[in-house]
Amino acid sequence: MSRIIYDHQQVDRFTVGTVGLPGERAFFIQATSAIGLNTIAIEKNQVMALAERLKELIKDLRRGELASFDELGIAATVDSAPLEFPIEEDFQAGVIGFTWEGGTQRITIEIQAITEISEQELLSADTDISDIDDPPDLLRASLRIYQVRGFCERALSLVAAGRQPCPFCGLPINPEGHLCPRANGYRR
Repeated sequence: MSRIIYDHQQVDRFTVGTVGLPGERAFFIQATSAIGLNTIAIEKNQVMALAERLKELIKDLRRGELASFDELGIAATVDSAPLEFPIEEDFQAGVIGFTWEGGTQRITIEIQAITEISEQELLSADTDISDIDDPPDLLRASLRIYQVRGFCERALSLVAAGRQPCPFCGLPINPEGHLCPRANGYRR
């Protein structure tokens, strides 16, 4: 089976969204460009980790003066529009990586499909995969800094919009309540 690489060079839209009620939500990343629309299923903790690491990268680019001031000065554009329906996922996210391309002033995000191999590593679009039997699919998106900032803002607000934590134990509370371990199993 051959590997599919979805390569979005001029991204029109790179966003994260959810489907379902808090506690039962499914997270998706959608990338749209001239080549079309791709939807990747992703875990909530992956969304949070990606957003936090991308924010750190932007801080490092500013501190190290690696990105142009013009590029850093563009205000973030938060894409608050809903996901495009129907949602047909291309794959489930596994390993995620990103790089800074100084020549083009872009951040390239690569999301690789999850595989059954326990020791998974990111096989970039440039990696020689001739010796791999069933290489995982890959989404590659090249984004400007303001697009990444907008993605991070939306991602972190979606993660925070989940179920409220219990004031006693910190576990999330379902709409019907939960069995609180700090209250000896009484329903809160």
